[in-house]
Amino acid sequence: MGTLQSVLNAAAQLVIGKRKFDHIASTMRDDLHWLPIRQRILFKLSTLVSKCLRRTAPSYLTDMCIPVSTASGRSCLRSSSRRDLRIPRYRLSQYGSRSFSVSGPTAWNSLPTAVCDLSSSSCFCHHLKTELFSRAYGVN
Repeated sequence: MGTLQSVLNAAAQLVIGKRKFDHIASTMRDDLHWLPIRQRILFKLSTLVSKCLRRTAPSYLTDMCIPVSTASGRSCLRSSSRRDLRIPRYRLSQYGSRSFSVSGPTAWNSLPTAVCDLSSSSCFCHHLKTELFSRAYGVN
């Protein structure tokens, strides 16, 4: 992720017109309102999971997003009332957690319920970016 972050920093320097060794983090936060790479990845994963739950994503992705409430014996759990998704077990320690079937539901379950309950797609994206921006920069 360090390489991607440096590319993002270079793009910000190009857009703003700063020199190579100028500090860019505050400019990315205050002027451009860009998310760091880690939060950009969470944003993309969460919007894709949102499309899966709305059934507007391809079926091979939609089949990987299984609500906890549909599993037998788990319908009375707190996670089922929060609309959490089931995270499957995986064997490969290096690549298993990177698959969409694991990382998508993990990203979705980490979001607050106020963000996940939004009905409109554009409203969801707006509140999601606000949430991830506050996580990244500690802004309230």
